[in-house]
Amino acid sequence: MEINPDFISPCGLYCGVCAIYIAHRDNNSKFKERLKGLYSGEVFGKGTLPNSKNLSTEDIACRGCLSDDLFMHCHQCEIRDCTQKKGYTGCHQCDEFPCQHIENFPMTIGKKVILRAVPYRRKVGTKKWIQDEEARYFCPECDNKVFRGVVKCNNCKANLDLD
Repeated sequence: MEINPDFISPCGLYCGVCAIYIAHRDNNSKFKERLKGLYSGEVFGKGTLPNSKNLSTEDIACRGCLSDDLFMHCHQCEIRDCTQKKGYTGCHQCDEFPCQHIENFPMTIGKKVILRAVPYRRKVGTKKWIQDEEARYFCPECDNKVFRGVVKCNNCKANLDLD
């Protein structure tokens, strides 16, 4: 397995299984529209990300947290900024984890995954953490590759709780 260094996010949300990345990679306009609605507040009436009210489908684009082509949320990510200022590659190196940046993370699923992933990355190392994040996001019913945060398989419609 070849590891893309741009996907090794400091916070523990491995970018290779991110819905924003996958929608952009696949140029899936229907998926981008759904994500825009979710993140901007069109779906639930309240945006799930700061400063996302005017999000467009063109904004649903990213090549990984450490790439030069970032999703708007990654541009304003306090966790990413914090690790860079401390000279860390990730929260797994910080003795203050979990900190206020994690506690105030704006997405419930993201926070849940961070709290699971960072201690695991500390324990097993970055390569194994990535391998296991990649392996985690498959539907157990039909083996369809899915993304972090998915609640229903888009292939067999099975309910999922993989995070």
